[in-house]
Amino acid sequence: MNIEPAWTIGIEEEYFLVEQETGHLIKKQPPGLMKKVAELRHGVVGKELLSSQIEIGTVVCNDLAYLRADIGLLRMAVTEAANAYGLAPIAASSHPFAKWRQQQVSEGERYQIITQDLQQVARQLVISGLHVHVGIEDPELRIDLMNQIAYFLPHLLALSTSSPFWEGRDTGLKSYRTSVFAPMPRTGLPEKFHSWSDFKQQVDVLVQAGIIEDSTKVWWAVRPSERYPTLEMRVTDLPTKMEDTIAIASAYLCLLRMLWRLRQDNQHWRSYSRLLVSENIWRAQRYGINDKLVDFGKSILVPFSDLMEEMIELVMPDAEALNCVQELEHIRTICQRGTSADRQLAVYHEAVEAGATEDEAIKAVVDTLIADTLAPPPS
Repeated sequence: MNIEPAWTIGIEEEYFLVEQETGHLIKKQPPGLMKKVAELRHGVVGKELLSSQIEIGTVVCNDLAYLRADIGLLRMAVTEAANAYGLAPIAASSHPFAKWRQQQVSEGERYQIITQDLQQVARQLVISGLHVHVGIEDPELRIDLMNQIAYFLPHLLALSTSSPFWEGRDTGLKSYRTSVFAPMPRTGLPEKFHSWSDFKQQVDVLVQAGIIEDSTKVWWAVRPSERYPTLEMRVTDLPTKMEDTIAIASAYLCLLRMLWRLRQDNQHWRSYSRLLVSENIWRAQRYGINDKLVDFGKSILVPFSDLMEEMIELVMPDAEALNCVQELEHIRTICQRGTSADRQLAVYHEAVEAGATEDEAIKAVVDTLIADTLAPPPS
């Protein structure tokens, strides 16, 4: 029997920086802000593609309680540093009314190369995401679990949706970020690989051809890391409420452990085509948690909340083993009260119905995002 992975976990969150008074997305980050955040939480803050963004990353955590504490402190640090400049962070995958043409790319060779290579496809990426790393030391196991976890990526995306607006308009999608990111090369669902060497050989073709420097420019919805012994989930929007982030991270962690358990019994989650899984990705991006996903085994549409009950039951032994039952069960709360996308839309439409102009209503959405980004989790 194989040794059980350590199941360490870490998170990266990308925040937008907005003017507190107007709600506008800043164009250029003020000098000293990044240093101020780093002084509060040293070594866990960095640039993102746009100067209006800031990325935080947790330390390697051994459990969800540690992860929760670190995320909370990081959000507080960014908020405190931003407040000194009259700014505030918002955790959402799109700014409700920012114009992509007005944004500035961050200084640094990596970002300049990306924009030079990808041109407008890169310049319109006024989006933020959540990345969850789970420690899996064995590279062969990493590849096997990546092949299997793809089935569940639509479910995680639906739970996370936070980008219903684009340039001041209701897009009709709960995750418009997914559409903005789609034109990028090397994105979407990963290929299925037979082994770690199979993955490496494919990536090395692009590296040797001089197209990419390494696998960090493979931006799949889930990818094996070469730099760290992790399997990185990247499909999700960035939840506004911290407890939603923790719930999604716990679900991803528990699903991976469940798949590992199956492997220990010489079992395997059934593999489905990219065509079918992509259909559920679309349904998650379009409807979030408010409609149905396809149960491929039965060839029927099933209400999302029913699927979540099935998933919670499926991974409950893993949640108990990893001491994250409460975090996992918060998924039920998300299903009952909605995601960030649902809340943003409700705030907007309630403001309009109360007599606000469209500009006033969309500003109210930003104000809500500011408040919810730092709101403490329920006791």
